[in-house]
Amino acid sequence: MGRVTERRRVVRVRGGAVGIRPDTLVAEEPLEIRLNGRPIAVTMRTPGDDFALAVGFLVSEGVLAAAEDVRNVVYCAGATADGSNTYNVVDVQLAPGVTVPDITLERNVYTTSSCGLCGKASLDAVRTTARFPIADRPPVRLTPGLLAALPERLRAEQRVFDRTGGLHAAALFSEDGELLDVREDVGRHNAVDKLVGRALREGRLPLERAVLLVSGRASFELVQKAVMAGVPVLAAVSAPSSLAVDLAIESGMTLVGFLRGQDMNVYAGEHRIALENG
Repeated sequence: MGRVTERRRVVRVRGGAVGIRPDTLVAEEPLEIRLNGRPIAVTMRTPGDDFALAVGFLVSEGVLAAAEDVRNVVYCAGATADGSNTYNVVDVQLAPGVTVPDITLERNVYTTSSCGLCGKASLDAVRTTARFPIADRPPVRLTPGLLAALPERLRAEQRVFDRTGGLHAAALFSEDGELLDVREDVGRHNAVDKLVGRALREGRLPLERAVLLVSGRASFELVQKAVMAGVPVLAAVSAPSSLAVDLAIESGMTLVGFLRGQDMNVYAGEHRIALENG
C-alpha cells in the first residue's frame, strides 16, 4: 500500500546559509474508483483510508446511503505490467438488489486534488439525489464559543501536517464539541469523503447531529458532500464560494466561514447558532 509521506532531496536556504537535506513531503497518488467493476472516477489522493474514500465518494454521488448497500470493497490486482498490485484501484461492489442510479452530479472522469463542481445545474442535481433532508428536530444549537474552539482541536490532530505542512484536514464533532473523527488528505474533498465513508461503513449515516469542520475554504463540492451525508452544520476556516452559500441556503444547512479565534461569518442557517446580536 502507498505511503502517506515520502522523502525528497531539498536545497534549503536559511538566513543566507545554503544546505542540502532530505525533506518530508505528503504523498500524492491517483486512485481509480470503480463501481461493480466499471471505472467511474480517478482522484489524486494521499494513500490511506482508500475504501472509506471510495465509499464516501459514492455517498456524495447519490449511489450509497447505508452500509447494507455495499457487498464488498476490494483493491484490484494486476494494475501494473508485472501483475503486481499498486493499491491505486478500488472496486466498490453493490449488494444484491441495490440499483445504480443515474449519476446526475456530473464530473470529469479525472479530478485533481483540488477539484470542484460548478454550475447552477448542480444545485438541482443535489436537490434531487439527496437521501437525507436536513431537518434536524430539535435543531442543533451551537454557541459561538464552542465553534471557536474547534479549529484548534482540529489542528492538534493534524499529525501528518506537522511533518509535511501540505495536507488538508476535515473533522466531525458532536453538537457538544466532542471530536468524533478526523481525516487528512492532499485533497480537501478527499478528507471529507474519508469521513463520510467511515461513517457509512459504521452505520452512522445520516450525520444529522454533527458539525463538519474543514481546514480550508468551503467550496460548493464540500457543501454538496455535507448535504448528501445529512450534516446540518459546515464550518470552514476560510471563505465559501457563492455557489456553496446558495446550496447551503437551499438545503437548510448552517454554513460558517472565516472561523478564526472568536471571529466568524455565518452565511446561512444562523438559527442554529446562539448569537446575541442581530
